[in-house]
Amino acid sequence: MKLEPTLPSSWYRRADIFDLEREHIFFREWLCVARDEELPRPGDHRVIDVLGQSILIVRNMQGAVRAFYNVCRHRGSRLCATGRVAAAGDLPVRGGVMPGGLILCPYHAWTYDLDGRLLRAPFMSEEQGFDPGTIRLYDVGVGCWGGFIFVHLSPADAQPFDGHIAGVRGRFVRYPLAELRTAKSIRYEVDANWKILCENYNECYHCGPVHPELCRVVPAFRENGGASLDWERGVPHRPGADTFTASGTSTRRSFPGLNADEQVRHKGELVYPNLFLSVAREHVAAFVLEPAGPMRTVITCHFLFEPHELAKADFDASDVVDFWHLVNRQDWNICANVQAGISARVHQAGLLSPMEDWNLDIRRYVSERIGPYVNGP
Repeated sequence: MKLEPTLPSSWYRRADIFDLEREHIFFREWLCVARDEELPRPGDHRVIDVLGQSILIVRNMQGAVRAFYNVCRHRGSRLCATGRVAAAGDLPVRGGVMPGGLILCPYHAWTYDLDGRLLRAPFMSEEQGFDPGTIRLYDVGVGCWGGFIFVHLSPADAQPFDGHIAGVRGRFVRYPLAELRTAKSIRYEVDANWKILCENYNECYHCGPVHPELCRVVPAFRENGGASLDWERGVPHRPGADTFTASGTSTRRSFPGLNADEQVRHKGELVYPNLFLSVAREHVAAFVLEPAGPMRTVITCHFLFEPHELAKADFDASDVVDFWHLVNRQDWNICANVQAGISARVHQAGLLSPMEDWNLDIRRYVSERIGPYVNGP
């Protein structure tokens, strides 16, 4: 059997490669950026940074989620100020999303509704050749699935969201992802390229050496280097275990509607390019990646549970959170170690074992999108 190479090692380090990925992947693909529960009411909003682009996400007055570039169409002021303005010190900047469903530019008071339409531009008139009906905020595409909010920064060129999410939607159809709520979130900063994190998530060849505690709960992770794992059906726990905790057990009820396999097996999914889902019978760990440079990635891990369980007076997520926090740190540490290692001048590319076949798909995904634009080794 021929062993396949990884992407070139330089593709995990070079700033120009990261710039190409930003332009041809992260600005042109559907990205997971938030949970729907973060905007519970009409008028609620969040300002997020997507690889240097400030994006305003709002829930409009009809309850739908909308997103726009956080920039006024007049002179380019940010609509919602973020951080301190150096010249102003701590002085507040007025404007932003206002009560009553309006977005007010703090500079000249141009006013938009929560669907991005310009409503008012002071002292501008039709006699001057000004037509407010032709002006709206720069749109960002929005898709919602499973309680997650996705955005697309080039909506005119976007693949329909339903097509993007069709595969994962079918595989998780019995899990009530949209109804789950966040019990805790942990933010990690990892000194590794985002692709290393995706590749690590996509294989369990490393699980035996890196995750002894996890392998005690799921022995299949270390058997034959993880070569026989059936992610479509789900990975079985050891006898007597049925979830990802140190004991492999939980008193929380299973999600209603799961089939027999899903009651005792664990499923995982990489939703390209930046969402990892690890799904148990009674909780979900969701990882949202934010590439912060060629050799640094921010990861937010959300721990999701049923409202039925969260409402209990004795609800305690620490068994799940503590176990995952250990496994996560093991992963992030080894990924940082890989990043450091492939920086050696002699390392041109790695080799993928047969147990890492899923990483051929990551290689394909990245190569198709930036390969035509890469010049030189």
